[in-house]
Amino acid sequence: MIDSHCHLDHEPLFSNLNHVLLRSKEIGIEKILTICTTKESFKNILNIIQSDSMIYGTFGIHPHESSKNILTKEEISKEISLNKKIIGVGETGLDFYYNNSDKDSQIKSFKSHIDAAVQLNIPLIVHSRNAENETYELLKKSKCLKILMHCFTGSDSFAENLIPLGAYFSASGIITFSNSKSLQETFKKIPLDKLLIETDSPFLAPVPMRGKKNEPSYIQYTLNKLADLKNINKSKLDKITTDNFNKLFF
Repeated sequence: MIDSHCHLDHEPLFSNLNHVLLRSKEIGIEKILTICTTKESFKNILNIIQSDSMIYGTFGIHPHESSKNILTKEEISKEISLNKKIIGVGETGLDFYYNNSDKDSQIKSFKSHIDAAVQLNIPLIVHSRNAENETYELLKKSKCLKILMHCFTGSDSFAENLIPLGAYFSASGIITFSNSKSLQETFKKIPLDKLLIETDSPFLAPVPMRGKKNEPSYIQYTLNKLADLKNINKSKLDKITTDNFNKLFF
């Protein structure tokens, strides 16, 4: 198993990193990708990825932080080029869920991240909420060939539009929630060779751990649910999602 998206720099994971990694290894996790959201978080990520060979990182600015953390394509490309264990751009994207969202700064930031990913030819980790049309249009116009839709919660039509762009889709603990029937149906339709799994820990703990602080070892519950939805043996799905991650990032 590979946790394709978590935040090891967030508490309580950061203060308990050794135990978190031990529990991850005990359930068979091979790699963990810890995701950057701010310039400040990147400083911790650079230290975290050196603590264990299984941990890799990304560099980028979450859309909600885009007005406070401004990055150019050149700045993103430079930081990533300096470290071989930084293997993705993001998380970036658009989130218009809140009425006070700064759309202009989000779009400008997203474009810079897209351009950096194209220049470096590495995956772009995309966060999209209440912004399907805008996200799709920007990705469609770009020359980005490596797209990962993180914690995908989008519509059937959004997924259908993204598949021709070569996008991958990461399932989070949300697919285990009883109120996610529509999302479950969407994941049933996404091709197996485009699927990854993630925790987004310490957020979105899956059933039966819902209500607790999430951690990478809980990814087993998301894998089990996704295997049920795809009507496939979980060991086979484990291999498929692992191979997909390695194909996309390495």
